[in-house]
Amino acid sequence: MRDADAYAIFTETIWAILFAAGPILAIATGVGLVIALFQALTQVQEMTLTFVPKIAAIFVGLIVFVPFCYGVVARLAETVFDLIGGGLS
Repeated sequence: MRDADAYAIFTETIWAILFAAGPILAIATGVGLVIALFQALTQVQEMTLTFVPKIAAIFVGLIVFVPFCYGVVARLAETVFDLIGGGLS
């Protein structure tokens, strides 16, 4: 395996991680910002108010985005397995 091959695999892996985790992280960030704004406006500082809606939104997001995440990871796996099967030189 050449250094360029290892770098290409590493780069594709980082991008796959970012694309697979991106939608879920965006949902968590968006819900967290909305809840923080609500808490700042109403001065309600209840700890469960931060965690329960965020966890519920993440679970819904996982249900929606799992096929997309699987597709990203499957493409990465196919690429890596093709490189392994093709005999890295």
